[in-house]
Amino acid sequence: MTLSPFLARHLRDGAILVTLTRAQGSTPREAGAAMAVTATEAAGTIGGGQLEFHCIDIAQLMLRESTLERELDIPLGPQMGQCCGGRVQISLRRATAADLAMVAAREKAEASARPAIVMLGAGHTGRALARTLAPLPFATILIDDRDGVMDGLPAEITCIRMADPVTAVDAARAGSAFVILTHSHALDYRLAEAVLARGDAAYVGMIGSATKRARFESGFLRAGGRRDALARLICPIGGSDVDDKRPEVIAALTVAELVRSLLSGSKASGGAEAEERAGHEATA
Repeated sequence: MTLSPFLARHLRDGAILVTLTRAQGSTPREAGAAMAVTATEAAGTIGGGQLEFHCIDIAQLMLRESTLERELDIPLGPQMGQCCGGRVQISLRRATAADLAMVAAREKAEASARPAIVMLGAGHTGRALARTLAPLPFATILIDDRDGVMDGLPAEITCIRMADPVTAVDAARAGSAFVILTHSHALDYRLAEAVLARGDAAYVGMIGSATKRARFESGFLRAGGRRDALARLICPIGGSDVDDKRPEVIAALTVAELVRSLLSGSKASGGAEAEERAGHEATA
């Protein structure tokens, strides 16, 4: 859940913005993680566990006592009994309209910096994958050439009906991830060829079996494709170590591949670049 709508609803009645400002050693969340607390509920998370319960209690006490701001310095092991053993500094402050603008700007910057995933095909596995991806920090587009197959999917997924999905490959932004799972082997092959020809994809996955991969590789090479490009193709998606072909299982395994490919080494809060843009927007 994004914090800005929650803050906007509760700003008048009172909400405490809780921000993890510094994290040393092993901690449940990174610096920048935030939550908002009202007299009766909370949104967002700074890592859960005793640390979060402690901060919620303090925030609600602040609201009862009309305290505007507090700073906490907490060693997680000695004070919270948490085995991660790091140390955090926490800022708690009564949220203002300026805080709401800052949070909204940060969320906008983070959204624009999200890695792009282009899903090609909305069959059973495609829809299961879309539902699994919806709450994750990606900009996900689902494309299919059929009517009705994308109805009812989460609002976080951008659904586009397109007569020739190959067009979407050409239009995708640089560094996108592509997941190919249409209703046609021939169309899958065309899409995989187009994605590999780009040379800049962060992830290239095609649903199928080892036999399907072998057939694609043979045709790809006969058509003049480079053998080194094939090393970038993941097929079957989700790996071959779990012998369960239910759509939801394939979706879960594929999401794990996408998370590792797209978020490895990045800050979970959206990255320093996103935070810098948010600061400029909030003060502009």
